[in-house]
Amino acid sequence: MKSKLLVALLGIGLLVAVAAPAQAAVTPHATTYTMYVTLYGALDNDPPGTAAIAYPQIHSQAGGVGTYSNPVTFATSKSELAPGTKVYYAYLKKYFIMEDSCAACISDWNSGKRHIDLWAGNSTNSAIIACENKLTRSGSVIVNPASNLAVDTTPIFNTSSHVCYSP
Repeated sequence: MKSKLLVALLGIGLLVAVAAPAQAAVTPHATTYTMYVTLYGALDNDPPGTAAIAYPQIHSQAGGVGTYSNPVTFATSKSELAPGTKVYYAYLKKYFIMEDSCAACISDWNSGKRHIDLWAGNSTNSAIIACENKLTRSGSVIVNPASNLAVDTTPIFNTSSHVCYSP
């Protein structure tokens, strides 16, 4: 009798286990923060003159065009945003992905200040520094953004013409 009851209970348990809904994958929610947003390029990268990055995710070196599927590299503290985190910066109408480290960002994060450093381009022309300075400001940054936001794929710094993007 006990064995029939055990078989029945196991059968019910199996039915319950089979009937239980599958757990949905957790999708991070978009969050908007005010951040100090700076820019860097090959001229002021570490090591200087390169597009080397610390945490390759989808690029082997800093790059990207700013779309959701090909975001531009950005740097910050790993404690602030994990490598692979996507953000959207409406001021530049571009998506970015965390793929690099930034010493000033780490220091700022440790002091309680949000700071990201966006890749401006693979150029060692000194005009890129003026472009970086022109576009540096505090602004709203969406972390884990939707994939359908407005995008402008104009390069931040055109490495051929040395022209800085003007939002």
